[in-house]
Amino acid sequence: MASMESGLVPTRFGASRTGRYAAFALCTLICSGVGAHPAPLLPPADVAALADELSGETAKRNLEGLARLHRQRGSAGFHAAIELLAERARAYGLSDVEILSFPTDGKLRYGTQRSRRGWDAELGELSEVRSDGAVRIGSYSAEPVVLAEDSESADVMAELVDVGEGTSEADYAGRSVAGRIVLASASPGAVAELAVAKYGAAGIVSYQQNQRTAWSGDDDTLVRWGHLDTFSPVRTFAFMVSLRTARAFQARLAHGETIRLHAQVRAGQHDSAYEVLTATIPGVDPKLKDQEIAYSCHLDHQRPGANDNASGCVTILEVARTLSQLVRAHRIAPPARTIRFIWPPEVEGTVTLLNARPEYASRIRAAIHMDMVGGGPVTKAVFHVTRGPMSLPSFIHDVAWGFASWVNRESYDYAASGTADYPLTAPEGGKEPLAAAYTAFTMGSDHEVYEDSTFGIPSIYLNDWPDRYIHTTGDTAANIDPTKLKRAAFIGAASGYFLARFSERDVDAVSRAVQAGRLARAADALERGAAADVTANYERDVEDSARTFVRAGAAAGHAAQAGHGDGPRYRRHAQPRGPLAVFGYDLLEDRAREAGVDLPALLRYRGEWGSGPEYAYEALNLADGKRSVSDITRVLSAQYGPVPDALVGAYLATLQRLGLVD
Repeated sequence: MASMESGLVPTRFGASRTGRYAAFALCTLICSGVGAHPAPLLPPADVAALADELSGETAKRNLEGLARLHRQRGSAGFHAAIELLAERARAYGLSDVEILSFPTDGKLRYGTQRSRRGWDAELGELSEVRSDGAVRIGSYSAEPVVLAEDSESADVMAELVDVGEGTSEADYAGRSVAGRIVLASASPGAVAELAVAKYGAAGIVSYQQNQRTAWSGDDDTLVRWGHLDTFSPVRTFAFMVSLRTARAFQARLAHGETIRLHAQVRAGQHDSAYEVLTATIPGVDPKLKDQEIAYSCHLDHQRPGANDNASGCVTILEVARTLSQLVRAHRIAPPARTIRFIWPPEVEGTVTLLNARPEYASRIRAAIHMDMVGGGPVTKAVFHVTRGPMSLPSFIHDVAWGFASWVNRESYDYAASGTADYPLTAPEGGKEPLAAAYTAFTMGSDHEVYEDSTFGIPSIYLNDWPDRYIHTTGDTAANIDPTKLKRAAFIGAASGYFLARFSERDVDAVSRAVQAGRLARAADALERGAAADVTANYERDVEDSARTFVRAGAAAGHAAQAGHGDGPRYRRHAQPRGPLAVFGYDLLEDRAREAGVDLPALLRYRGEWGSGPEYAYEALNLADGKRSVSDITRVLSAQYGPVPDALVGAYLATLQRLGLVD
């Protein structure tokens, strides 16, 4: 999952507890039938074949291989990881296995993404210099996460000075930091401008903490993955330390001790490439084989990065292995549409792929994105089937929830009674029920690229949240549950295979899943006080989208029709394609800085269920030239909570001034 430490992390958990469990109960009744356990949508023989062939252990063995590698974009570790997956894809009999390469030099642009140069490190040693010898604090060779991404080479021996958070002028008042190494609680990228560029610090030691959850700070030995700003002219180094280490430093400094550190770094950016692995199971219907159902994940991350996101990468690989094996063995029919598997760097690789290879964007009818799907009980994860935004109504989310709710029931029955037709457990995994939640749209991964209005590809998003170890040294393979991997793989495999064979004959059958989804969404809409006409238009579009899908048209409809509100209507430009805020780069921020324009206040707005970046993302999606500002505001309010018309209007007016909308 994207960290987006610039403040663009949206809320991850869209549905209320009441709505989630009401949705679970309603769908249990509708999808499964009282006292019956048939799986929805697929024939029993196909369900049995998938359940039999999918292996949580195979997925975890592949995960253990990935978790050995420090998989930063454009690095030797990322290349090793993508070669490992390519070898597995070939061994599993997939077709068209290819590693695509797109140059990155810091200047080339792919849609809204400014390409980021690759980054590699050979050495990163931080030690304390004492009279009785040096004491090692952190070593890149032992734990690569201790060296912040985009650090530059240095050999510095300097005193340590505590600057608190390190992001405001007040943090430096009365402190001399020139030529010293600063100890800060904020992200290195947020500290560098003041500490290094303005006040002359030699480098940074950060004890930045993890995303806020109920377990934040419980384990003070964890080291957080840190970043410097890829495009900042401030070139420096930063080391990451645990909260325990930082507190020990602070206590000693408070007692007047002098702490001298020695930082040795050989690292830096270099011209490189975004590498994207892709493979297929070819469709066999002459009329449909050029349409594709895509499976997506993201391969880059720090080592070990087991749940985030080796889990998603190996789970779609296990889906690929299973479907390929079953088709070759004639245990299931071949798909009518082509099924494509994609392993890119997070967000930036997906934006690049869909822009550099526009034929992919035109062929993909639906995507299934997996980002963190294997967290065992120790991670405290809740597994989500996440819906798309209201700007892109689609039945595919109800298809996925139909399968997920069936797995919920089967796995609960097995946990509660020891008996179920399909417990979907792994011999080396747990036996807990899945308890998946059907969740309103949230951002934070590649699904938001597919669902951006310039691509308009509806996406099923399977993800864990919260996860107490995300982006830390605690995200290890030991915390991954093979049973969870198998269940996530089943939901993904069943959904994608159904969509790959979906035809006119299935439209009536899918209406049952859509009915369940409608009831789940009604619970959320009731709690959020969503306008009845907004909800009704959206639900009508969801229902229509199944027939539209069959007829190969775009899933647009009533929700996209002109409303009755007054005021200007904005239309998004067709280019550049992709979300404005991508990975390590923000097009709106860049253009606003060049034009001397303040960023719109909507980006800082906090709604009841959403953050400013979510309001902004969806407002731009809804800018279709038909809706007025008040129409857009009503749809935003239905999703994220009330927002003033004036904020939405000012945001779109700023985009017009910067040449992004008419």
